[in-house]
Formats: sequence, structure tokens, C-alpha cells
Amino acid sequence: MSGSLTSRAQAQAVPRWYAIAIGALFGLFYANAVWQAIDGLVGAASGPLGLNAMGWIVWLMAALVPWVAFAIAAAVGRTRGMLTYPLALLAGLGLVAVFWLNVLAYATLNAPALVG
Repeated sequence: MSGSLTSRAQAQAVPRWYAIAIGALFGLFYANAVWQAIDGLVGAASGPLGLNAMGWIVWLMAALVPWVAFAIAAAVGRTRGMLTYPLALLAGLGLVAVFWLNVLAYATLNAPALVG
């Protein structure tokens, strides 16, 4: 029984070339989210008042969440099959986009609470 489960899991695993190609394509979008967060962090920190602790937390989380989402989506999707892998990465990218919109809304509406 254990041998058949192992062979079935190996048959459903994503080939290495496919994982690299799809991971690189989606990785560009995740990297763009990280780059935008770092740009927002540098822009906010170099202002006349700088950032307080809450501002640093908000902008650092905006830079770290895409990395974590990509790692989780790649780990989960890679073991599930060729169609599930890009769908997992797309779902993770959707979560990153929603988180990014939340960060922008929070930083826009509560800007005085993030500086100084």
C-alpha cells in the first residue's frame, strides 16, 4: 500500500523545468510587489518626519508578506500537480494584492499615525 502511494505522489509531482518556468514567471509579479513595498518604505522613511515604530512595521510587513506567500504557494502547489501549481501561485498573488491594497489604504488614511 505504501509503495503505491509513493509512486502515485511521484507521478503527480511537478517536473523541475515546469516548476522553474512557472515559478520564475510568477516570481516576477511577487518581486514587483516587494519592490513597490520597499519603494514605499524608503519614500516614507526619508520624509521630513521619518517613520515611527508602527510605520516601520506596516511597511516591513508589506515587503515580507509577498516572500512568505510565494514560499507557501510554491511549496503547496508543487506537490499537487501541474495545474494546481500555477493556480496556487495565482491565489497567493491575489492575497498579496489584497494585502497591498490594505497597506495602501491604511497608510493613506492614517498617515499621521505612521510618522514622527
